[in-house]
Amino acid sequence: MERKALESLVESLGERYSEVLKINLAGKDDKEIFKWFLASVLFGAPITETSVIKTYRCFKKREVLTPNKILETGWNGLVEILDEGGYTRYDFKTADKLLEVMRNLNTKYSGSLNKLHEDATDSLDLEKRLKELGKGIGDVTVSIFLRDLRGLWRKADPKPTPLVILAAKRLGIIETENPEQALRELKAFWRKNGIAGKSFVNFKTALLRHGKDLRRKEKRQMRK
Repeated sequence: MERKALESLVESLGERYSEVLKINLAGKDDKEIFKWFLASVLFGAPITETSVIKTYRCFKKREVLTPNKILETGWNGLVEILDEGGYTRYDFKTADKLLEVMRNLNTKYSGSLNKLHEDATDSLDLEKRLKELGKGIGDVTVSIFLRDLRGLWRKADPKPTPLVILAAKRLGIIETENPEQALRELKAFWRKNGIAGKSFVNFKTALLRHGKDLRRKEKRQMRK
């Protein structure tokens, strides 16, 4: 991949989703990390970025941004917020998921994601513990959540999602589809070609957005 193309890709598509949502993760504050976790759960569904951002802002407007507030809001209230944000296709399922996850987060970790991270023995155990919060928390949600915490949480080192791998393969950056090998190759590529002022997180975020664009184009072509 040519240098100018890489710079253009990261510059145009690499802004962190947490920054778009004005969530400040730098201080590792529990409240801010939870906000990003909530957003990551929303991003984990196959729904447009615009709808997810709008839905998160509905949660923010109603000040439903803690585990206890989500539990207090209840199933009907959550469905109402999700519908307001345009999350209608996944509203019932997501409301169920959020309630289950918040109950487990409170019970197992006193509502603290920082405690969950501290209790994890390594990066794999961290991912396992996140998935065990609820059956709706899968590889994609975990990868999205941990991506923006890389460099802040010592054990945050998520494997790339299928969309990141798709983009990296199309751009000729990697050849493998194996997530673990893909992560190693992406790291090696960034160490060699990294851009000043940008991080590996910016690079992976850019690949994710590019992968989404590629997938949308493929779906449009299939409908023709």
